[in-house]
Parts: sequence; structure tokens; C-alpha cells
Amino acid sequence: MLRLTELKLPLDHAEGALRAAVLKRLGVGAGELISFSVFRRAVDARKPKAIVFIYTLDVALKNEAAVLKRFAGERNVSVAPDVGYHFVAPAARASTLRPVVIGAGPCGLFAALILAQMGLRPLILERGKVVRERTKDTFGFWRRRVLNPESNAQFGEGGAGTFSDGKLYSQVKDPRYLGRKVLTEFVTAGAPPEILYVSKPHIGTFRLVTVVEHMRATIQALGGEFRFQTRVERIAIGTDGAGERRVEGLVLADGSTIAAEQVVLAVGHSARDTFQMLFDAGVHIEAKPFSIGFRIEHPQSLIDRARFGPHAGNKLLGAADYKLVHHCANGRSVYSFCMCPGGTVVATASEPGRVVTNGMSQYSRNERNANAGIVVGITPADYPDHPLAGIAFQRQWEERAFEAGGRDYSAPGQRVGDFLAGRASVSLGEVVPSYKPSVLPTDLATCLPDYAIAAIREALPAFAREIKGYAMDDAVLTGVETRTSSPISIRRGADFQSVNTRGLYPAGEGAGYAGGILSAGIDGIKVAEAVAGGGAE
Repeated sequence: MLRLTELKLPLDHAEGALRAAVLKRLGVGAGELISFSVFRRAVDARKPKAIVFIYTLDVALKNEAAVLKRFAGERNVSVAPDVGYHFVAPAARASTLRPVVIGAGPCGLFAALILAQMGLRPLILERGKVVRERTKDTFGFWRRRVLNPESNAQFGEGGAGTFSDGKLYSQVKDPRYLGRKVLTEFVTAGAPPEILYVSKPHIGTFRLVTVVEHMRATIQALGGEFRFQTRVERIAIGTDGAGERRVEGLVLADGSTIAAEQVVLAVGHSARDTFQMLFDAGVHIEAKPFSIGFRIEHPQSLIDRARFGPHAGNKLLGAADYKLVHHCANGRSVYSFCMCPGGTVVATASEPGRVVTNGMSQYSRNERNANAGIVVGITPADYPDHPLAGIAFQRQWEERAFEAGGRDYSAPGQRVGDFLAGRASVSLGEVVPSYKPSVLPTDLATCLPDYAIAAIREALPAFAREIKGYAMDDAVLTGVETRTSSPISIRRGADFQSVNTRGLYPAGEGAGYAGGILSAGIDGIKVAEAVAGGGAE
């Protein structure tokens, strides 16, 4: 099998054009071609009037050796890599106890799946509810302002990624193609097959619900066990014969205990009480950088026209996205985060008396507005003196947003024109905000630190030079976005275990080792391999 890259065809190319292009590019006759498949299809929209698809193909020929010799030294024709997943050889297990996975988000689910596929029958503990019950609670918060701190957009089966765009792409290095394993398992669980080849795959919330349910059923069929509405109150830690700290078991919120020697900690970026519990238990934790900001909404049609020009609305292209960054005079960087084409801004608070926003899209991406986080990078220098100080920092601004929104979980909002002019909004205009329960026009300058407000005010006009109309007066900012990533890192060694607590395997976003569904799934696979005794960094 050969890998053919950088094959470009017009957006409106005919069905047979791809086969013809393969034959022409490789200089072979139709009789030499056995088959080909699309490995990746990307869109090059740098010239909106001449948008092209860029294909990466896997091609089977009758005489591949001759073609490889002819293209020797040319990077666009090579032997196709092996992208299949190969299980590591598990080490002999001294323990008879089942491995325990805490958390059923993407990282926890893939850790559990790999462990189950290796015959290790994991026990999965999730503080929230099964995904459909959790969905009812989350929608109930959006419609009726009733927050369940244990079942919401952050906590429950599927993790925080369930109520997002369902984006399945990442910039992490992946030499073993573990991301392919993640995507393949999603397709097996009911995700659309196109996620295997489009350059920016996504599933969408409603489809993710079904995918998560099917993954749970697979894990259970392989001997895994799920316990929902089961919160870990404490990790029992002892000292072994070598004088090292070691996990001995778990104490649950109902007072019961579970003996455990291998615990995968995949709790997500918002498990603040768990972070405090781990810190109190002496697990090594460090503060880490993250970002804070607002959600911005524009008409999706504006973004489509800016990105696709005369091809705006083409069904092959779908709703346009964007990625923006600006380096500010005050030394801060402002960038777009978790851009959701044709989506909605959603309430993602997990604690009473605080307002948090995020973005979400369904698979169709056909809502009226485009939204994205416009966030400012911050570092532990902004919240010094304690490993958990970033949590207090997040809470401070979430509480400010709750106050500014009227103390009923409405979000504070502001027209971009008013924000740039430094005046409070008293009404909203053409762009109707999508956040539920509601948006209260106000002055967002009170909802973030002064340096963040100054940076965003500088960045928006700069972004408008890249996307015409981006700083339009009636675009809406909604606050606040504080959960871009975990504010802590639970340090682990090359064996994936905590640097000071044997048997504890920090994993995924909450531990600081992932950022999004795909990278969290990849990390879950790596950690599961380490638990089985066959993996290392």
C-alpha cells in the first residue's frame, strides 16, 4: 500500500476525478490500480474564489515497488504507514485487584475500553449520572435555572466534551496513530464514518450521547463495571516496604470502601473538590497556565462569507470556522478557543453561585450564530503562592459573572461596539445571544482582570483585519469562559504514575495531560497500557 499526499482537486470536482488524478499523478494505467481510499481530506480556502480539496490517499497497485522506485526521494509518494492499533504485551500481574478508573469522560472511557479489551475487567466510578439522565439535568439547568452540582455540563458520563462541538482533532504528537484508534472506536460506536478522513472531524452533542452509550455497553460486555453517582471522597494511601507512598484503596462518599492498587485518575478539569482532596492527601500537584475570557457570537453567514467568499453556503464546505491569535502590547496573547460553527453558547457552571460559559454545536452545525471563546493566556504568576490558587482565581471571576448577570444564572453580555467604547450595554442588537437561560446586557469590564479586558479590546480590531466584520457593533460578548483547561498539573513520571504516589495514574485534561476529546482519548489509551504493565512515555 502506498501513501499519496497533497493531491489537489477543485471543490466541485466530479465523482470520477479523484481516480483519474491518482492515475495521472502516479503515471500508471487503469489496469495497474487495484484500489484506493481517502485517509484525509482537507480544505484549502486561502483563496475563497478558488477553494480546493487536498487529499491524502492510500493506494494499492499491482507493482508498487516500481512506482516507489520511480518516485524515490519524493515526499508525496511513500509506503503507507501502519495506522492500526497494536496492543502492548501486558506484564504479569502481581495484583488480583481490578484496576479502577475514576471518571467516565473521554480519557476514562478509553482507559477503561483498552483495559477491558486486554481482559482486565476495570471498575469505572463516575460521580455523575448516565449520559441521558445527565442530559436531562443539564437541559433542566438551561431551561429552569436549577443546577445539580453532581450532574451538569461538567460532571457525568461522557465528560465535559459531551456538551461541546464534539471536535475530534488535536495538535498533539501521535507517532503511534493512537488518534486513529480513538476515531475508529467512535465509528464502531455509531459516529459518522467521515470522521476517519475529514481534516476537522466532529460529532456533535446528540450523536455523542449515543456513541458514549455504545462504548459503555462494549466495556460492560468485556467485563468492565460502571458505578454511577459514585463520588470518591478519599484515596487511601499507605507506605510500602520500600518506604514509598502507595495507593491502597478508595473511600466513597457513602462511606463504603474499595480495595485498589491501580487507580486511573481521569476526573476532568472541573473536579475542584477532588483536586483539594488529592492535595490534602499529599499527592504532588503544581499550578499550571490556562486562559480566561468571553464567548463571542456573530452571524454564521458573516463568517461563511469571510472564509468562503462566493462558495459560502456550499454543502460540501458546511459552516466555516476560524482560528485567530493576537499578541498584545501588554505582553498577553489573545486567541480564539473552541470555535463552534453554527452552534450555541451554553451554561457550564458546576458550582452554585457562579456563571461559566462554553460553546456547543450539533452535528448539523446549522444554528444561526457562530461562537468562539476569545481568551487571554494567564500563568501561575497571576495567581501565585499555592498550587490550587488557579481554582480560587477561576471562582473569583465566575462569581463576578454571576453577580453581573443578576444572580439567577443569566450570563452578563455586551455588544462589541459598547465593549470597545468602554460603555455598558443597555440592550442588544442584530445578533441574538444563544446562551440559556438568558443574557443580561451590562458592562463586562468588571468580569475579568483589567489586563485581560485591555488585551481583548486590542485584539478584536486586529481580528477584524483578518475577518471582515469581526468587530461589528452588534456582535455579542458573553461572560465568562474560565474552564479552558485544568488550572493544575498532577505530575507523573515516565511510567505514568504520580511522581510521589505509586499506583495513582493521573490522566487526561484534569491532570494537565490533554486538551480536548481526541487528546484525552489518546492519553487514556497510554495510561491503560501503563496500568497493564506494557507502556511508558
